[in-house]
Amino acid sequence: MSTLPPPSAGSLPPEQLPFVAPCRMVEARAPLRWLKAGWHDFRHALRLSLTYGAVLTALSVLILLASWRFGMLAFYLGLATGFVFVGPVLAVGLYSISRQLGRGQTLELGYCLREGREHIRELLVLGMVLLVVLLLWARAAAMVHVFFPTEGEVDLKALATFLGVGSLVGALFAIVVFSATAFSLPMILDRRVDAITAVITSMHAVLCNKLPMLLWGLIIVACVIVGFATLTLGFLVLLPVIGHATWHAYLDTIDASAWPENRPET
Repeated sequence: MSTLPPPSAGSLPPEQLPFVAPCRMVEARAPLRWLKAGWHDFRHALRLSLTYGAVLTALSVLILLASWRFGMLAFYLGLATGFVFVGPVLAVGLYSISRQLGRGQTLELGYCLREGREHIRELLVLGMVLLVVLLLWARAAAMVHVFFPTEGEVDLKALATFLGVGSLVGALFAIVVFSATAFSLPMILDRRVDAITAVITSMHAVLCNKLPMLLWGLIIVACVIVGFATLTLGFLVLLPVIGHATWHAYLDTIDASAWPENRPET
């Protein structure tokens, strides 16, 4: 573990703020601790968490219906996988719930909405970027489909090429977006920080904690697979738990105490 001091309520003048927030080096098993903390928050905010879970599940169903409407297997896979990219933006309310629990506050849905108001511009910027990435990924998935063998018997070499190219393209998209959003959105909600600083901080922290972040990424992918395998019903629980866990991952990894806290007006 790092010897960084714990986050404090203080902050530095704007001209003295660093370019990137320092990060802590966490142990490889840290994602399991984050997942446990996320499950704790889910149980203690069951009604609100399930509300967000229902909204996220409804959005995932819309993705499935849109994919079915276009009638292209590749486009379906692209949109389905792209759900991972917009998920962090949709989970902002879950970060707020965990924040309220950590402060011992009475849980309010309205408070969740007010918390992000001061940084709505940064959240919208990141949301638009992720939406563009989703559409690009969907198009890339459709283009990769040309490598799929369709005539005669299936050629194992051609099939391997299709799977290899598709996996490589998907991995590149996923790594970039995952690195940029792993900690940036919780940081924007928590502190008065611009989107660029938050994204650079997130990517720096991911690079400094490759092994635990690899495990964390695999956990998220597994949850998405389980969610779609259960016809999206699993998302009712899995997505809120992942959202809460992401908040604890941010607190555990990022020291953003140099920036003033984002406190919504009452």
